[in-house]
Amino acid sequence: MQSMPKRLIMLLAVVMVIAIAVIQTRHESRQLFAELQTRQAERDALNVEWGKLLLEEGAWSQHRRVEAMARSRLGMNTPDAAHIRVVRVTRDAAP
Repeated sequence: MQSMPKRLIMLLAVVMVIAIAVIQTRHESRQLFAELQTRQAERDALNVEWGKLLLEEGAWSQHRRVEAMARSRLGMNTPDAAHIRVVRVTRDAAP
């Protein structure tokens, strides 16, 4: 009969250890899920930014293409400083 309380105490200790392990695992699971949601939100924001950057790159590459075609096909170039005239309009001269 004396071994029965020892077995009961051992069983109770094992159950307590398992219960603590389950609680710890659930807590870690919740923390990891919260981190996952944060990372997914960051990923979504980065995907939106990536899309905007792709659009911007398309706009800039279009400008470079037009400039390259103007130089090669039409023989256009940027004028020298001697050929640039700056015209300033004063308020008195405006109609």
